[in-house]
Amino acid sequence: MKKNTHPLQSPQWAEFRKQWGNEILKTLYGYLTLHKIPLTKFKIGMFIKGPTPTKEMVDYLKDIGRKNNLIFIKLEPNVKKDESIIKKLKSWGATTGKTLFTPSTFWIDLTPSEEELLKSFSQKTRYNIRVAQKHGVTVKEDNSDTSFEEYWKLHRETTARQGFFSHTKRYHQLMWKILSKAGIAHILAAKYNGEIITTWVVFTYDGFLYYPYGGSTDKYKQVMANNLMMWEAIKFGKKHNLTTFDLWGREENKGFTKFKEGYNPQVVEFLGTWDLVINKPLYWIYRFAETIRWKLLRLRAKIGR
Repeated sequence: MKKNTHPLQSPQWAEFRKQWGNEILKTLYGYLTLHKIPLTKFKIGMFIKGPTPTKEMVDYLKDIGRKNNLIFIKLEPNVKKDESIIKKLKSWGATTGKTLFTPSTFWIDLTPSEEELLKSFSQKTRYNIRVAQKHGVTVKEDNSDTSFEEYWKLHRETTARQGFFSHTKRYHQLMWKILSKAGIAHILAAKYNGEIITTWVVFTYDGFLYYPYGGSTDKYKQVMANNLMMWEAIKFGKKHNLTTFDLWGREENKGFTKFKEGYNPQVVEFLGTWDLVINKPLYWIYRFAETIRWKLLRLRAKIGR
């Protein structure tokens, strides 16, 4: 099996998904999760954050697909955009698919000094960090059970406020249990007047720091805790000798994207989402049903908000 370079291709993530209920296949190129389609013998495969696709890899995965009743296998390689690879994927029969992760993200280089990094931020970002510090906001790593419960409470508050889909508490608990024990997942908690008002779950893996999950209260926006949280997360990454901070996604004109831009990150585009179709007629039926499903989920999120 080739060396994995992303936490979603780690043995610990595979174990988490297995305990969550997914069937996991360990392949020559990484971990493949299989998702059963209810009331049928068919499944779909997800190969997320894997290596650079090759003809040998694509043929190998298609063979696995045929042997396991897969309609298709979704690829989202952890590889920067390269038109020559995209051209090859198309020639190998892959088609663009519905994205799971955003096709671009932000990276912050953690190798400069703290002084150099701070100087590279926007003036407004530096000002907001100072505002948080003057209000007495503090940020510390806290991996206790109490901290996880605070994280979950704030995460749910944030998803309800912003109207986006989130996994269940059990999903987050299981993820936290397995990845924190492995030293991959950590909780950073920001306190104001003794109250936790912002929490982030960050991953450390193979020289990278990642920010996949978070939550905050809307009560104390004026103390700018999120700005200090980002700065302290950067310092956390440097303390652990990590070289790059991946901010886990970028979406044009979204508020949190504009927030991230204040830290002078590099825009990184990936190869995107590609479906290796095994059963063409069922694939297009599935795509239609999935479109309806996501419309219903978005409607439910809006109603919940």
